[in-house]
This record gives sequence, structure tokens and C-alpha cells, in this order.
Amino acid sequence: MNALIVENLTKKYPSFSLDKVSFSVANGHIAGLIGANGAGKSTIIKSILQLVSANGKITVFGKDISDNEIAIKQLIGFVGGGFRFYPMKKLSSVRKIYAAFYPAWNQEKYNNYLLQFNISESKRVKELSDGMKIKFALALALSHGAKLLILDEPTSGLDPLSREEFCDIMLALVNSEHVSVLFSTHITSDLMRIADDVIYISRGRVLADCPLRELTARYRIGVFDTLQQAEDAKAIGIKSVKSGYEGLLLCNSSAMNTNAKKATLDDIMIHLEIADKRK
Repeated sequence: MNALIVENLTKKYPSFSLDKVSFSVANGHIAGLIGANGAGKSTIIKSILQLVSANGKITVFGKDISDNEIAIKQLIGFVGGGFRFYPMKKLSSVRKIYAAFYPAWNQEKYNNYLLQFNISESKRVKELSDGMKIKFALALALSHGAKLLILDEPTSGLDPLSREEFCDIMLALVNSEHVSVLFSTHITSDLMRIADDVIYISRGRVLADCPLRELTARYRIGVFDTLQQAEDAKAIGIKSVKSGYEGLLLCNSSAMNTNAKKATLDDIMIHLEIADKRK
């Protein structure tokens, strides 16, 4: 069973639209949700959480969220990039407020997470570093039996060591708690470490939805001396660089040249975005 299925999600704004977005998050998988600023990632997450009204169907663990919103939200844990509780509140006060919304709140599990993350409830929100705020948010999200974590730019602003620790925590949670994760981020190196699958959104549409390894194995970066050479090779998303021109080449392309190099997730995003904007 998939943890999350999004089908034909559509939302229209005056200057932007989600256009029949469909994807799924497999049970026990970490799926990265990527795309440029304004691509629609936050609108998708808000729609899943029922914070904005959108057309389409959202199914969580086999149940339509529109018919089972309260029950399903007990199974979802949300962690954003900012922790917006009052800075002077003690963590114990935050926990009491949060726990009141979840009948399945498990105080023992929460205490264990605080111990694991080295967090004291006597501290105030303002006394936590950005990394500790994220850990505290995770402790809250995981202590009411959440089986689907939705993460919206959680590592934004964290230093490399904190991001590394966060990624280690995610992997451990998937392995030990068997949670599923939808992880929206601009930091593709984090996804390269931990993601099983990737959903790439551009201008409100899905450009790629597949296993991460499959996506990175699909392309190479072709390096060309002239624009004509790049066009003759049918390179995707051609752009000028210091050494000439670059563009994506399908790995099974007959135009693959000897200068082709491995494409990173950033490379793939950049060149697919260029190609999509030129359509």
C-alpha cells in the first residue's frame, strides 16, 4: 500500500496553477519533492494538509482525506523550516498545547526522543538553535503515532553538520519506525543521501516522478564547443558555460560524446527547467 497518493491535484490562482499533479509516496520510502521557487511545492503540501482547497483526490494509507480528515491527520506529522511558537514559551508549554490535539499522544515515546536529541523541556523556544528546533518539531510529530512525515524545507538555514545529523535521523526513523516521508527541499545533496524517489515539479506540473537512481541514471551532461554541436546532438536544456555549451543527453542517445559527464540532481533540474521554459 502507498502511504500517499495524489491524483489530478488542481489549484488555480490568478498568476499560477497546479495542473493535474499526480504522484505517490511508497510505504516506507523517502520521496523528495523538488522544484524551483514558485513551482508549486508549498501549494501541494498545503493541499495535502487541507490548508487550501484544491480539486483532485488525496489518499493517505488507502483512505480519502476529504472523507476522513480528522482520523488521517492523526497519522501525519508535519515539520517545516521554521518553528513559529512564541519564543518565550517553555518547551513543556508547547508540548502541552500540541499533545492536546492528539488522543494517541505517547508521553513515553516523546520523553525518549527528548533524551535521544538531548533536549530539555525547561528551555524556552528562543534558546534553541535552528537544528534543535527541527529536532524538537520531529519529537512532537513522532510522538502521536505519525506514520507519514511531511517535511517542508526542514533543513533550510541549517549548517552542513546539522543537515547531516538530520538526514541520519530520517534514515533511522524509516528503518526503525517504518514511517514514510515526503521531503520538500532545495538542498539536493540531502536528497542524494537519503531519498528513494523524487518528484520534480515545474510551473505546477510534474516533470519527473520516479526512483532517484533511475532519474540520475537516465542522463549525462554533454559538453560541446559550439551551440550547433549541442543542437545537432539534441541536447536538452542547452546553456552557455565557460567552456562552451552544456545540455542533458539521454544515456542511450547515439549522440553521447566522449566529453559527457555524470549529471547531478542539480544538473538535471537546471536543464529540464530550461527546456520546460522554452516550450
